[in-house]
Amino acid sequence: MNTLYKIIYYAFVGAVIALGLLLVVSMVPIPGNIEVKIVQSGSMAPAIKTGALTVVKPLARYAVGDVIMFGKGTKTEVPTTHRIIADEVRNGVFYYTTKGDANEDQEPQPVSQREVKGKVLFSIPYLGYLLDFAKKPLGFILLIIVPAWIVVLDEATKIWREMKKIKRNEDTDKKDR
Repeated sequence: MNTLYKIIYYAFVGAVIALGLLLVVSMVPIPGNIEVKIVQSGSMAPAIKTGALTVVKPLARYAVGDVIMFGKGTKTEVPTTHRIIADEVRNGVFYYTTKGDANEDQEPQPVSQREVKGKVLFSIPYLGYLLDFAKKPLGFILLIIVPAWIVVLDEATKIWREMKKIKRNEDTDKKDR
């Protein structure tokens, strides 16, 4: 039973640390202009589901078949994640025709290379939901603060027990002299 408790405890600690790191990584710049983004729609299903966490990296050029993220990424506007189905050069600027895998029609307007945030390197299904919740005050408290306090209190209790044990041993040694 003690081994099972340790496995669960360290898995819990690892999950809290991983979520905390993921939260930090999604909010600070990563070398190479890599960004962590959450997919907000199902237009790329089944390849990339709604709520997936994606890692996006800007490249010098994109190819037909690449899944790219483009558009504004503000609090009111969400960037689009679609696959490039055609490309062309106009006046020295690349333009990409895109389409969501789940959509019947392509986007009406081609996307200029300047609008592209980057190529989706990989995605992790559903993890975006968790990250999105963790970014909100209640989610941050429930997913980061409370578990962190549980770990801190557990470790403090272990230290206190060890100190008590050492004190008992010292008292026993004094009595034996």
